[in-house]
Amino acid sequence: MQTAFYSKDKSVTEFCALECPVRATDSAFPPATAGSLLVFPTPVPYSVAWDLQSRLHHERLSDVRPDTVVILEHQPVYTLGRSTQASDWGGDEALLRVNGTAVHRVNRGGSATYHGPGQIVVYPILKLAQHAPGPRRLVQLLEDVIIRLLKHWDIDGHRIEKRPGIWVLTPQPAKIASIGIRIERGITLHGFALNVDMDLTPFQRIRPCGFADCLVSSMNVLCGKSIPLDEVKSDLARIFGEVFSIEWATEATHPGTRVTAADEFVPINRFNL
Repeated sequence: MQTAFYSKDKSVTEFCALECPVRATDSAFPPATAGSLLVFPTPVPYSVAWDLQSRLHHERLSDVRPDTVVILEHQPVYTLGRSTQASDWGGDEALLRVNGTAVHRVNRGGSATYHGPGQIVVYPILKLAQHAPGPRRLVQLLEDVIIRLLKHWDIDGHRIEKRPGIWVLTPQPAKIASIGIRIERGITLHGFALNVDMDLTPFQRIRPCGFADCLVSSMNVLCGKSIPLDEVKSDLARIFGEVFSIEWATEATHPGTRVTAADEFVPINRFNL
């Protein structure tokens, strides 16, 4: 069973789960739409990324920009979703903020998680009706992106019933990617985080997704070698476009933090897909 969170505002839906395999394409929707791709080469503070998401959401809602996908890494931060319990993170912000790590309470579905350098986060700002009939299908498509990406790197990703996110089963079950989304007025927010080549120690201070027995892993641990982050970002952009049938009309690596309407920012470097 999948968990949905509905606010008093019926225009808002939050989701954080999925259990069943899906097809990567859906004939009920157009074969391709134009979209914008923003890729940040260096870690971004969570507060800056949230301001960016909020601005992009407003612009997408106002139809002054197309569907937009942001790919980045975060500076060290714990985020606490709407279903987070005190037992999931200990209730002591000072303990989590050790070594300058930030803590943010966020409006996505799901519980506590950690973001940091070496973990790639994907934030899709999409008009839901153009890609899926509802949030359940959207989450399925996001999971399919992750599973395809892992397969490209010879890693088998799995869905586990009642355990949201994507897992690896060998050498033992461990979470490698988390998903938490919010749909507000038909436009998506938040997204997924994939552990690529990162320090996993900060996860030990929380119960990821609220599971006391949750182990975490990363692509570099499973592959036994360092993983080039830029290459994975490129792979994610390509696979996301394939799964969601989006053609990147605007592609840019963007070292700054100010991005407004699609026709107001200038691509810095063409992202090689």
